[in-house]
Amino acid sequence: MKTLKISITVFCLFLISLAKGQQQEYILQGIVKTAEGEKVSNATIIVGDTKSVSDRDGNYLIKLKSSDNNLEIRAIGFKTFNQKITLTSPQTHKDLTLEYQNNSIDEVAVFGRYYQNYKLDSISGSLRLTTPILELPQNIQVISSDLMADQQVFDIVDGVTRNISGATRQGHWDNQYANLRMRGSKIPAFRNGMNIEASWGPTAEDASVIERIEFVKGPAGFMLANGEPGGFYNVVTKKPSGHDKGSVTFNMGSFNTYRGAVDLDGKLSSNGKVLYRFNAAAQQKDFHTKYNYSKRVSIAPVITYAIDSATNLTFEYTYQGSTYLSNGNYVFSPKGYADPDISNDFFYGDPSFEPSHIKDHSAYVYLDHKLSDRWKLHGQLAYFNFEMIANSTWLNYMKANGDMPRYYSIADEAGENRFGQFSLTGEEFTGNVRHRLLIGGDFGNKKFWGDFRTLLDSIPTPFLNVYDPKYGIAGAVFPTIDRSKSLRTRAGGSNYVSSVQYMSFYSHDELGFWDDKFRLSLGLRFTQASTTGRTQGADISDKVWSPRVGISYSILKSFTAYSLFDQSFVPVSGTDWEGNAFKPIRGNNLEVGLKKEWANGKWVSSISAYNITRENSLVTDPDPNHVVNGQTFQAQLGETTSKGIEVDITGEIAKGLNINANYALTDSKISKASDASTIGNITPNTAKHTANTWVTYRLSEGFFKGAGVIASVQTMFDRAVGSTKEANFKNYVRTDGGISYQRGKYNLSLVVNNLLDNRKLLTAGSFSAASAAIKAKGGVDYYSYIVEARRNMRIGIIYKF
Repeated sequence: MKTLKISITVFCLFLISLAKGQQQEYILQGIVKTAEGEKVSNATIIVGDTKSVSDRDGNYLIKLKSSDNNLEIRAIGFKTFNQKITLTSPQTHKDLTLEYQNNSIDEVAVFGRYYQNYKLDSISGSLRLTTPILELPQNIQVISSDLMADQQVFDIVDGVTRNISGATRQGHWDNQYANLRMRGSKIPAFRNGMNIEASWGPTAEDASVIERIEFVKGPAGFMLANGEPGGFYNVVTKKPSGHDKGSVTFNMGSFNTYRGAVDLDGKLSSNGKVLYRFNAAAQQKDFHTKYNYSKRVSIAPVITYAIDSATNLTFEYTYQGSTYLSNGNYVFSPKGYADPDISNDFFYGDPSFEPSHIKDHSAYVYLDHKLSDRWKLHGQLAYFNFEMIANSTWLNYMKANGDMPRYYSIADEAGENRFGQFSLTGEEFTGNVRHRLLIGGDFGNKKFWGDFRTLLDSIPTPFLNVYDPKYGIAGAVFPTIDRSKSLRTRAGGSNYVSSVQYMSFYSHDELGFWDDKFRLSLGLRFTQASTTGRTQGADISDKVWSPRVGISYSILKSFTAYSLFDQSFVPVSGTDWEGNAFKPIRGNNLEVGLKKEWANGKWVSSISAYNITRENSLVTDPDPNHVVNGQTFQAQLGETTSKGIEVDITGEIAKGLNINANYALTDSKISKASDASTIGNITPNTAKHTANTWVTYRLSEGFFKGAGVIASVQTMFDRAVGSTKEANFKNYVRTDGGISYQRGKYNLSLVVNNLLDNRKLLTAGSFSAASAAIKAKGGVDYYSYIVEARRNMRIGIIYKF
């Protein structure tokens, strides 16, 4: 590591020395705004081959090589800005004013279907970097709120992975957690740049609070908290924009689905110093499985106060609450996956169960201070408090005739997380070399408690039979759950108590050479982390240095090639079957790729290839003797190696025709293990081939102006679950379709999911081998899996004002 740091330092000094003595550079900076003084974020500023993007406060900075330039600006809902400017000094401040697309902005700024709705040029401020996506030496894909609205997405687990190459969802507790995978591993959840991944969580975010979702592929630990080598997804919540606007949405559909949401955005003071954003949603939804249901509510107020012209303070609070009958929609079979003799609506619970409840609170405080035209300081604090009061059931074992004796248990959980981050970003020049600098720190403390005691070793007969299920257990069967003691006290005697603490410091410099066509990214991160469990053997502490080197070259102003080397370090809480603490997950990522904008930036395509080694991967313990009353444990693999190719296309490829399409080849296998027989096995829960397409077409003129059609195909092939060297899980092919109509402030759409009524769409599966003790009771090996709903539909109505 010492040699690497010395080499990087020498290389930087060498490059800087090359740049000295070259021709004079000019810097143009200022604010992009409207005639009314409202700041315009995410505006793309283009001068020749050089491109920049305005930040959330409208600030921009761009380096030029001559005094005479043609300036172009593109932004959602605004006319393209073109102007010839002459610079008379090395540094010039110039504010730029944009005009709305036309005088009546209802159809353009509110509902216009421009490429920007699907294609975004920049990442959010929560990822810390100011470089446009096209020029970043990494594969980052963004799902916009407009795309989610077109797909009638209700939350983070509701089909968002279809929009990202290689991203899949391993269904589990569908009412609670997002369990997303990418590049051969489960990826952690981030929210506004903070790693909020919990023991099994976090609670899946409601779509009403989401502005965008950023899928960062590869570690990228320099910019945020600890991330998996496969990447992470970052949910960016809605903030005040400074514009007075709002929307009301109503959805209804199959399985007694009813949903309403409101989004209000504007000013609380006439001088614009106090801004607000308020989002709320309420939802009632049954599932395709019998008796199961979910009720959900979300409330998210945000206030921004401009202390002065250079300093903003933002307060954000989100509450998510839900009531549901059973957390999952599993099916069990003694015969195999997708058992044709089991009904699609099979429910492994019972309508007599008490409903479960979730309360999820989170609060953020953000401070943004502009030190100068080139330097900014950002700080944020967050507090998360999660509580689940629940019960649960699972099968003890499976009989050959389909009987599944079940046990009944308490399933209470609680989590408390605290986070803090600060970062300093700026742009400077040494000679003719441009530096985009980032220095920051990241602190976190995550605590989890769980009480999963078994209350009934076996629910009295008759047993539930998967081929002929009978429901209606007498209420007197269930014992009264004693919750007189706090969950923290009750959890004290179990393995479900954990704590993770970490602090990190990082620095990053993106150096631009040769008129910013060639960019070298150098990053280094130091992390100190410790995990604490119930016993001393569950405690572990580490100190790690993680380097990053990336290269990006603009072959054309719309065409970029890049390569990247990055490392990751992730502390892991919990213990294995024997009570030993899990080792931290470590990973190396080597990646190369190409990115190309087409049709003057209306759509973009990218292709990337990567090789990731990941040590200490967590999987479900495959030993059937390590299961007690249905409770399973986790084990760590020695090492997995993932290789792959990813292709993404997003944007408006023809007038009115928007597309989001992707393909991924993921070859992930166990490369090192204590059990040599498993080397070469496919990493569990991996799909070798995934391909997805979402297409919308809307007429922009004529009698049927505003009418549109929707088509979608999602596929996963060569899937593997459990320990196997060959694909062993059913292929996945789902088709969706629909129609929509937009006029003025209104939008009406109908989406039909699983249009061809595929009755065996499986999102997850596992195999359980019967132990000798279970076989003595008449038990057999069995398969568990989650099957999606048959053909179903959703109708959505949106009114924007």
